[in-house]
Amino acid sequence: MKANYHTHTARCKHAWGEDKEYVEQAIQAGMEVLGFSDHCPWIFPPDYVSHTRMEPKELDGYFTSLENLKREYAKDITIYIGFESEYIPELMEEQDRLLKDYPVDYMLLGEHFTASEVTGPYTGHETKSEADLQRYVDLVIEGMETGKYAYVAHPDLIHYIGSDEIYERHMLRLCQYLKAHDIPVEINLLGVVEHRHYTSGRFLRIAQKAGNSAIIGCDAHTPDRLSNVAYIQNCLDLAKMYDLPVVDFLPDFMAKA
Repeated sequence: MKANYHTHTARCKHAWGEDKEYVEQAIQAGMEVLGFSDHCPWIFPPDYVSHTRMEPKELDGYFTSLENLKREYAKDITIYIGFESEYIPELMEEQDRLLKDYPVDYMLLGEHFTASEVTGPYTGHETKSEADLQRYVDLVIEGMETGKYAYVAHPDLIHYIGSDEIYERHMLRLCQYLKAHDIPVEINLLGVVEHRHYTSGRFLRIAQKAGNSAIIGCDAHTPDRLSNVAYIQNCLDLAKMYDLPVVDFLPDFMAKA
């Protein structure tokens, strides 16, 4: 594995380790590129504090720390600074204003919520509602159409437990969109090794049908996840099982919008 673009930091309140430890583990693993993509802040009501993402006041420290590491390890690895974020249309303008003065290299679209976190249910909760599934796929495609996002993190995060026929109808739309735009589907290492509902064989069969390529995303919340050879091999084996050619590097991941 030569590159990983899905890396978190302790600022999101559910990851552990120092920023430097993530860099050193990536170097130890022989990676050439490490992209940090911690959970991006939103502008929430003053009385609400998210327990799953950094706060706006932490942005300065995030960029200062990672820019220092870029310089310190420039001879050993290329470091990019980005975010994993939902696409929530009604909140985008405020987020854009929040980030406009920061040198963001790239964004991943991780649709954990399809509405504000304050009121919206977590996408990964079980649902039998086709409307939930359709809204998820529609918003992910709409978000990717903005050109802001490099790829979709854990694209099968939506935990639809209804009809396989309905699931395939909507997820095939997503996979076909990604194929048409030469965007790989993420095989999410965190989900695979922790036996979560993603990345699932059900989804990968649909990706195979659509002819998608794949990228391994460590979704690292601890530094050791970047250098665990067995875990990475599990993901590569899944890609091979479903005939998904693996993309190491994102050739044009800079935001287009």
